Amino acid sequence: MYPVVKALQALRGVSLVVSATTVAELGDLTRFDSPVELMSYLGLVPSEHSSGESTRRGSITKTGNGHVRRVLVEAAWSYRLPARISAKLHKRQEGISREVCDISWKAQLRLCTRYKRLLAKGKANQLIITAIARELCGFIWAIANEVEAAKA
Repeated sequence: MYPVVKALQALRGVSLVVSATTVAELGDLTRFDSPVELMSYLGLVPSEHSSGESTRRGSITKTGNGHVRRVLVEAAWSYRLPARISAKLHKRQEGISREVCDISWKAQLRLCTRYKRLLAKGKANQLIITAIARELCGFIWAIANEVEAAKA
């Protein structure tokens, strides 16, 4: 699983501790058919109360692995700053494939923009960070699948 741990570190906010924890707790990320399945497994999706025509969404479900959910939320805090590749991130991306680095940059642009947009709407900081962690989970799934496809 070392190639996946190394590749996940190309993401901003995902250091060795976050990537190793994610892979150690979840195992093979390609067992999830879609990123939504992974998000649901970690309890990062909103709960839903629906009856007939009405649908109400609540707070996140908090099912699944709380340890990974916590480290992803911690990693999501780094996306409140403008998108850029710092010296530390550049060093972590050395030896990583161009495809994984492109996914990482796409994640940075999307998540930093999303943070600013939700903040401008007046959403609470913790709610924004949870939404960012949910989307970060999707990018982690994409990188894991990219690494596994390159291996095959």
